[in-house]
Amino acid sequence: MQTLKYIAASALLACATATFAHGNASHAPADPATAVPPEQKAWGIAGDARPGLRTLTLRMTDDMRFEPDHFSVRQGETLRLRVENRGQILHEVVLGTAASLQEHAALMLKFPGMEHAEPYMAHVAPGEREDLVWHFNRPGTFDFACLIPGHYQAGMQGRFTVTP
Repeated sequence: MQTLKYIAASALLACATATFAHGNASHAPADPATAVPPEQKAWGIAGDARPGLRTLTLRMTDDMRFEPDHFSVRQGETLRLRVENRGQILHEVVLGTAASLQEHAALMLKFPGMEHAEPYMAHVAPGEREDLVWHFNRPGTFDFACLIPGHYQAGMQGRFTVTP
């Protein structure tokens, strides 16, 4: 009976780990042919990259800060966030609510090798840049952060406001 409990516990742990860790999976977006349709979040939905979008540059540095650490958009606006890593180590930006970012940061501490790719995040290598296109269709005040273990805890966080 003890062996059966051990096997069941091991199987549950393996399933939970597989849910959060994707081995050597890339942070790159999925193949468009197999991409999942955009999912509405409390802070908006993935936007379409098209010419003429307003672009806001969001810089990340090794002093664990974003510049700017606050930005505002109007409800209904689609914005191209040009995310630049001006540091010497990997950084990321993840849009969300304070609660969703805290939950994700806790998972990242627990599973530091966890790889993931969502339309509301960008993982940027040192000296590189990536564009994140987001449609801000929900009013309110929301957050963004670098959730790489230790970065969020060191204060690498910011806020954005979506005005009606």
